[in-house]
Amino acid sequence: MDKTAYLEHFKVTEENLRELTGLALSKGGDFADLYFEHTVYNELSMRDGQVNSGGSHIDYGMGIRVLKGEKTGYAYTESTEWEDMRRAALNAAMIADSPSGTEPGYAYSDGLLKNRIPGKHYWSVARIEEYGAAKRLPLLKRLGDRVAESDGRVIKVQAKIADSFSMIMMYNSIDGLSFDSRPLTSVTAAGIFKDGAGNTETNSASRSFRMGFDLLSAKLIDEVAADVTKGIDERFAAIRPKGGEMPVVMGAGGSGILLHEAIGHAFEADFIRKKQSVFSEQFGKTVCDPSISVVDDGTLAYNRGSVNVDDEGVPGQKTYMVRSGKLESFLHDRISAAHFKTAPTGNGRRESFRFPPIPRMRSTYMENGNCSPEDIIAEVRHGIYVDDFSNGQVKIGEGDFTFYVKNGRLIENGKLTAPIKDINIIGNGPKALSDIVAVGNDLKIDNGTWTCGKEQNCVVTCGIPTVLVRSLTVGGEA
Repeated sequence: MDKTAYLEHFKVTEENLRELTGLALSKGGDFADLYFEHTVYNELSMRDGQVNSGGSHIDYGMGIRVLKGEKTGYAYTESTEWEDMRRAALNAAMIADSPSGTEPGYAYSDGLLKNRIPGKHYWSVARIEEYGAAKRLPLLKRLGDRVAESDGRVIKVQAKIADSFSMIMMYNSIDGLSFDSRPLTSVTAAGIFKDGAGNTETNSASRSFRMGFDLLSAKLIDEVAADVTKGIDERFAAIRPKGGEMPVVMGAGGSGILLHEAIGHAFEADFIRKKQSVFSEQFGKTVCDPSISVVDDGTLAYNRGSVNVDDEGVPGQKTYMVRSGKLESFLHDRISAAHFKTAPTGNGRRESFRFPPIPRMRSTYMENGNCSPEDIIAEVRHGIYVDDFSNGQVKIGEGDFTFYVKNGRLIENGKLTAPIKDINIIGNGPKALSDIVAVGNDLKIDNGTWTCGKEQNCVVTCGIPTVLVRSLTVGGEA
């Protein structure tokens, strides 16, 4: 679709956009941007073989942001009628001009942007909203049946297919018009298992990509179902080990959530700008072993966290936060980039037109090292291996974290032994980063339904190769 199609879809002209921007800047603002959104959501769920919920809804509207000096004004409307948009523009201008304006603004320029061409990291071959329940239901039923039939201990099954398709158009007072169409499809399943002694265990699995109906193959459905039952025998047999300080090997893939939560947020430049991050004074300094490079990437093909353009119209890119052990970049929106006199990194994101953009991660991962996972495990005399987490708590400024471990194993004399569960790992993100002493060659991006809840909900992904952390606190048996 070209810009004409987007303008016609939202029933505006470029002259309308210029006029709205002028109204938004009428009280002396430094910068103004407009954000138009039309999103269609669909969901179909099944419980124990029966459809138990389903529906569709539409979100439509636009938001206007004005930055003036140290103040931000934001207003939105669920309409693109001229008078409603005009009122929103004037309200945003008034808020930015009042003592109650919120975040600071600076001098804005596009001169530092090296790339103004949007990427093509996803596109929809088959828009899923064009396929009704009659075509989705057989796939949903297959998913539920595969889980139910996979293990005689299954007593409850939940399956869900959800999707959205968003048309986004943006305009600002510096570099004009940009636009994007964003498909997103998710498949989720969960099971409750009960053994002969009456013990129960739960497990879930999911996949999510920026794709349309073409994502929903029988192969993918079967993969998700298989992941629900994966490791259930070990769950029932797992023990709660003794706690204490010990080496921890983090498995490839889902362990990347610690990278996102305990380390990645501290690189988001709103925290840096407010000096609320432990990395605020670390730019250009060595923060970990030279074998470590940490990336936030908006360019992975079809990835849930990817952006052709972010929600400020800045093209997505691959940003090295840490390269070969040195802190190379923070994650910038336009406000923080202007503050630090650097280019935005394509990290200005928002939940919807109802929210102003703030710095947010996209797909955050650690690049491969040179060690094999087997060699990393062999280095540990006594410790634990973990690869599945939930219920984490993080103090973003300090980086202190606690995560509940769902799956893991003891490591004894360099070998994986008894399965473990019901433990916490406790540590500090920046210290844990500096305590990584081995990085595997098995990077895996976890393509589950990750959503980050920092002030607003934004879809993300994470990943990591197998890594060895010299020491973390493990909360287990006394």
